[in-house]
Amino acid sequence: MGHRRELYKLLFDATSQTLLTFAADPKYLEALPGIISVLHTWGQQLSFHAHIHCIVSGGSITADGSWKQATKNDWQFLFPVKSMSKVYRGKFMERLKEMLDDRSVTSTPDTDVRGLINLLYKKEWVVYAKAPFGGPHAVIEYLGRYTHKVAMSNHRITGIDELDDTVSFRYKDYSDENKQKQMTLSGQKFIRRFEQHILPKGFTKIRTYGYLANRNRHQRIREVLQKMKLPVHKRVVNVPMEVRMLEKYGIDMKECPCCKGKTMELMRIFVPWKQSDDG
Repeated sequence: MGHRRELYKLLFDATSQTLLTFAADPKYLEALPGIISVLHTWGQQLSFHAHIHCIVSGGSITADGSWKQATKNDWQFLFPVKSMSKVYRGKFMERLKEMLDDRSVTSTPDTDVRGLINLLYKKEWVVYAKAPFGGPHAVIEYLGRYTHKVAMSNHRITGIDELDDTVSFRYKDYSDENKQKQMTLSGQKFIRRFEQHILPKGFTKIRTYGYLANRNRHQRIREVLQKMKLPVHKRVVNVPMEVRMLEKYGIDMKECPCCKGKTMELMRIFVPWKQSDDG
């Protein structure tokens, strides 16, 4: 908790290096995949549970710039899960020991660092793999669940009792067949749990690796598309807000909520004014 910026980055580094190591191995892909990684820090009960969600492409770019499709294998997923767990643990722990040695990460005076390291090596590290997505829309929906949410959304809060100073919210109990349950916390405890998930200022929680890495990304993708004789990706089209609302929520912004007549017109969008630090 005292070195979140450093250790969050280590989570990103260890996961991406593990995936890229397996992808480069001739036994698996021997090519460069595309990886999108998203940091997620909370559990359903607002507990602190830092982990990385990764979406990995089902194929990769070879050394000569060609596309290599992943094929069916004996381990059910893109790479063998148990082997990934061991490599992931090794890469994370190797760097953590270096950080402890060079004092970029420090421990409390009463911590038995050697004992902690040994304990972490003995512990079974879990890499959870899922089946491929059904298509591009499923990828976008999955990403949206983790990229633009906070630890507690308003719709999960079921009540705020100002008299007792408590907050009640819904949560899914994964250990009890995903049943919906309710938890009530004191206001102070709720705020303390919530603020654990506020990221360090300026920290990037969505990162890309492999052929999706920022440097020369568009050039790499264009070259692959040309070799596959596929059309180059079109530029992003700005869809009007009225169209997005109608497509996603079925709301016609021109329809008056009272008389249902198509008489509403968007005249102006007001952005809340914020006073600058210098007045």
